[in-house]
Amino acid sequence: MLLKESDFMYDILVIGGGHAGVEAALSAARLNNKTILVTGNLKMVSFMPCNPSIGGPAKGTLVREIDALGGQMGINTDKTCLQMKMLNKSKGPAVRALRAQSDKLEYPAEMLRTLEKQENLELLEMYVNRLVVEDNIVTGVLLENGEVIKSKTVIITTGTFMGAKILIGNTSTVQGPDKQKASVGLSEHLRELGHKTYRLKTGTPARIKTDTVDFSKMELSPGDNFAYSFSFEPQHLRVLDEEWPCYLIHTRPETHELIKANLDKSSMYSGLVEGVGPRYCPSIETKLVRFKDKERHQLFVEPESASINEVYLQGFSNSMPFDIQDEMVHSLPGLENAVISTYAYAIEYDAINAQTLWPTLESKIIENLFLAGQVNGTSGYEEAAAQGLMAGINASQKINGLEPLILRRDEAYIGVLIDDLITRGTKEPYRMLTSRAEFRLLLRHDNADLRLTDYGYNLGLISEKRYQSFNLKRDMINRVIEDLKDTFVTPKKEINEYLISKGLPRIKVKMSVYELLKRPDVTFELIKDLFGFDYETTKEAEEQIEINIKYSGYIEKAIKEANKLKKEENIKIPKSINYEEVHNLALEARSKLSEIRPLTISQATRISGVNPTDIQMLLIYLKKSS
Repeated sequence: MLLKESDFMYDILVIGGGHAGVEAALSAARLNNKTILVTGNLKMVSFMPCNPSIGGPAKGTLVREIDALGGQMGINTDKTCLQMKMLNKSKGPAVRALRAQSDKLEYPAEMLRTLEKQENLELLEMYVNRLVVEDNIVTGVLLENGEVIKSKTVIITTGTFMGAKILIGNTSTVQGPDKQKASVGLSEHLRELGHKTYRLKTGTPARIKTDTVDFSKMELSPGDNFAYSFSFEPQHLRVLDEEWPCYLIHTRPETHELIKANLDKSSMYSGLVEGVGPRYCPSIETKLVRFKDKERHQLFVEPESASINEVYLQGFSNSMPFDIQDEMVHSLPGLENAVISTYAYAIEYDAINAQTLWPTLESKIIENLFLAGQVNGTSGYEEAAAQGLMAGINASQKINGLEPLILRRDEAYIGVLIDDLITRGTKEPYRMLTSRAEFRLLLRHDNADLRLTDYGYNLGLISEKRYQSFNLKRDMINRVIEDLKDTFVTPKKEINEYLISKGLPRIKVKMSVYELLKRPDVTFELIKDLFGFDYETTKEAEEQIEINIKYSGYIEKAIKEANKLKKEENIKIPKSINYEEVHNLALEARSKLSEIRPLTISQATRISGVNPTDIQMLLIYLKKSS
């Protein structure tokens, strides 16, 4: 039975209030849709049960992309961070990334304030048991109290709560992160509807009372003495001398011996764990098993919040019994007398096979149902938030009859993330890495606004005022680059004396300042000083100018490769194609193409088991069909 417009209470209903859920709800509401966010505990929206930090390699760039599109994570991180630093500063620009240590209590509190003030958005504290589905189209949800809410679209962002179990030693408890109630009915219902689920595992380290830690035995790891921000238009300027310190320590031989002697007591190695854990953020037990030759492992002692007496051990997640955890912590430098306030644990949960999703994150099985975040098999707050934003955008685009937003792999890490999930799938918690992006020199931390702000503005998520400010910056960058191309320097005595005084080689022929800036040790700051340029530029704009010039050859090469990808992206494959009608496809290719149903030739080329010959056969079929 087709429902009328008046039958729906909401345009978009979001299940779950984690990082994916809040971005989905905010973007949907900001695009003028009547939206409701349904979550078990409103005080826990955007909570960070694993480690209260945002960013890092590739992940930090995701946050910048979220901000460039009009999302909230970057703004919220700037407002609530305790420490921030730029990682990989000595390396190339493709791998540089911000990382912030956030206030675990203030981050969700600030996000809740944002949600409560948002127009078109209602908040409901409740669990969802099932979806309401009619003729393979979702039309609402059934709450645990028996109430039905009708909605044109539903976005599931349940994170690590679906079928969740907390594992400590040889005990297993049906429970969500941080002693929250698990979601117990939804994953079973998704299986009934045809979505395959599988078990994944992650974990968190112990929390330790700060006043029982001897920091004198640890190496100080301060933040950078520079006011970085994730947001391109920060609403909060940090006070640098109020930044909180972090500390570095290493495991000791006695730590390793203790863990090895008690491996059978760990949930990971007692046979209790069913799910697959994260490859790139393993538990300390897994580190010792996997890296037997390493004499020690690096750990960070980092603050939880400015308002509580707790630190946590980054890199020391485990699922040992409490008494063994006490001994493990006491074996570490500076923690000999430490008191654990919250013990470490592992958590298992249900995730779906993301290959059953379209690039919009809409289900291929149930129309108008979108899924985003860790329920799709990802690991991390940043990956979740990026998916939530895209699901909110595309749910809005669909119900309003507009074209979806699908970002290419050469446009954004978000594009890489979603394409990897829906095309290749994952059997372990997926973590965004710079190595996953073949165009990472184009997808830098510094230029996320230049890549994506136009999209955010055209959607309606970037304000007119912000867009005008962005255009001024973009125009200024282009003007300065052209000016440097048209300004020339000759090997005059005073020029070479200045260069030599800076420890730089002299110039021997006339050249443009643009070419001079390509030299490894010549900076934009030095160019301004040498020629007395008085450009009204920000530090961030100067960084973009310098990178664009110094790496121009590599960037141009990457753009040529990306243009080849665009041609393949422009060759569309109909959703309704019958691969049985495509002659001379290999059996594996026919099976994989039928299962994943790529929407472009470019996506089809990335499916494991589909070879170039299969692509040629598909191209011939499409040409004949058209």
